[in-house]
Amino acid sequence: MIDANILGNVVVVLSETQDAVNIAAVVRAMKNMGVSKLRLVAPRPYDPYRIEGVAHGTEDIVRSIQHYDTLAAALSDCVRVAGFTARRRAAKRAMSDPRSAANNLLSFASDGPIALLFGREDHGLPNDALDLVHIVVTIPTTNHASINLAQAVLIALYELHLAAPDATRTLAPPKKDAPPATSEQYEQFFSDAERALASLDFFRTRNPEHVNRTLRSIVSRAAPDSREIRLLRSMAIEILRTIERVSRRT
Repeated sequence: MIDANILGNVVVVLSETQDAVNIAAVVRAMKNMGVSKLRLVAPRPYDPYRIEGVAHGTEDIVRSIQHYDTLAAALSDCVRVAGFTARRRAAKRAMSDPRSAANNLLSFASDGPIALLFGREDHGLPNDALDLVHIVVTIPTTNHASINLAQAVLIALYELHLAAPDATRTLAPPKKDAPPATSEQYEQFFSDAERALASLDFFRTRNPEHVNRTLRSIVSRAAPDSREIRLLRSMAIEILRTIERVSRRT
């Protein structure tokens, strides 16, 4: 089994990034998916405070960004590298999708850093950069294959996040959780619903047996809990009471 903490060995490497806004969006994606190590290779000069201004609450990642002059240096300690590209190349490299790549990468993560490598926004990764990777990854798309840098990073990290068990935050249970409805509660509702429909003269042009059976089928598929089925029953009862009040007035 893969340890959830293994995400700490995931490194995002951006080569020759041109726009600080894209760096900020990548940082936000990393924060969302539990990855904190970002390496920038020969980026265009940027202001770290601008990144923090765009990607709020990511100061820890921004302040730990590492900078490298060459791609080889940035990848030197990585035990597995996946390079993301939208284009097929002349060389017959084995191609992978993000989900398969995530499982492959995480199988190496206990041995050292694993890297997700992305190229510059306009041209992606050149062939000499792909020579340094172990897995070439393409994100399935339509014929319009160009994906925003941060979107591509988010897709890649999302698959890694899912593949690492227990990495996702636990969502709080509903504030008003209720047990399943009992058979008796179902029957009470169906009885009152039939009475309410009859009081509305709903069955005048409809077969009561067919209507009631369809209603049972719909409610059973919905599987309301005890609170929900009490609400449905209250609606039916209120219809009966309203009709009774109106009848008294007339």
